Amino acid sequence: MTLADVRAAMDRGDDPAALATLRALTPAPDEREEAAALALHLGQPSLAVRWSEDPLLLAAAQLRLGEAAVALVSLQDQPDTARPALLRARAAWQGSGDAATLAWHARTLARSEGDAGALVAAVTLLGELLLPSDPRAALRTLAEGLKVAELTGQEADAHLMAVLAHTQAALGSADKAGRTGAKALGRSLPRSPARVAALLALGRGEEARAEAAAGELAEIWWRGLSSPAQGDAGRVSPQRLQ
Repeated sequence: MTLADVRAAMDRGDDPAALATLRALTPAPDEREEAAALALHLGQPSLAVRWSEDPLLLAAAQLRLGEAAVALVSLQDQPDTARPALLRARAAWQGSGDAATLAWHARTLARSEGDAGALVAAVTLLGELLLPSDPRAALRTLAEGLKVAELTGQEADAHLMAVLAHTQAALGSADKAGRTGAKALGRSLPRSPARVAALLALGRGEEARAEAAAGELAEIWWRGLSSPAQGDAGRVSPQRLQ
């Protein structure tokens, strides 16, 4: 089994074959980073952690596993730029840090750096933070990510769309939420946080749990999404995000 076999399976859209090939892979030292990136793409963060030494990829994989404290250690020597800042904000959301302030900071950095991907991810996280306490503020925040997609001529990000579906449902627009959730599901990668969030938005909880288990996703990823009757822990006042 080789990396070329994994890529070939991915190119032909054969996800089961790509996953099986990846799991059977023993990458050469000079292939480990590429293998780790493919592992994260295919929803296998433990393999990404095993193979990678790249701090950002490591932290992203560790956050998939819910290992926020370990991710912060991976990021400790990284600069204060948009992508490390975004990962630190996600780690704070999983842990006990000031996720709102860090996510706002990541958004500011992404804007100043012109990093469209980081900006979309930052407003998605801000949407998650705002949703439980103020879905209207979440909707306004997520709109920036939709505008980025419009300006760049790309489809809106699947994770952002999934959070948007939950937001629309919270605002009483069930039909609109269903359509948005279906779009998010169609654009999401197998075993990804976006797919789990989209399935939850569509009321397909058993499928969401199965997808999360297959992708080794910690439950923290759907905090505030799976049930509107959650407590106040982690909720954010919109005033803190101004």
